[in-house]
Amino acid sequence: MRILIADDHDLLRDMIVLYLDGEGGFTTDTAADFAQAERMLGLTSYDLVLLDFSMPGMDGLNGLSRLLERSDAPPVAIISGTANRDVAEQALAAGAAGFLPKTLSARSMVNAVRFMAMGEQYAPLDFLRGGDDAPAHPLTEKLSQRELQVLEGLTFGKSNKEIARDLDIREPTVKLHVKTLYRKIGAANRTQAAMIAKEQGLF
Repeated sequence: MRILIADDHDLLRDMIVLYLDGEGGFTTDTAADFAQAERMLGLTSYDLVLLDFSMPGMDGLNGLSRLLERSDAPPVAIISGTANRDVAEQALAAGAAGFLPKTLSARSMVNAVRFMAMGEQYAPLDFLRGGDDAPAHPLTEKLSQRELQVLEGLTFGKSNKEIARDLDIREPTVKLHVKTLYRKIGAANRTQAAMIAKEQGLF
């Protein structure tokens, strides 16, 4: 099975590739944004495409619709760490092969990809049943809104100066938030903090 994984987060792409390669029977290609995914579809036939809901060029579910309208369209699934149940239901109704929260375990991710590549539709029932009163993500309960914004900057590999500019705050304030969020999530450094956020599907 040949799978295209389109996501702007390098770490997440690498983790999914690692999961699938470890299983055998999969050939994986990756794209860093929607435009690159479109170009690759014009060159290669895929059994399944995984599209990150919030990567550059997606424009919400419009990216999904654009791929599904292609004459050579393979099954296309949405992956996301931020989209809610309504978005998942809209994606499935629009013809997506499935919806994968980034919080899925490696085993569930592999099984879902195999299932969708064979032409079936997948979405985790516990997610669809969650509704708006579903428990908050465990990391969002530990961190303040500002700390979450700083952590998101870390996952993109941004410097303290870049994060300060993005959030319109002073660099020493960013340093303080970084130190505090390290303690709250049990991270020793920037790389580890980013990995924890990625592994738990926060961004």
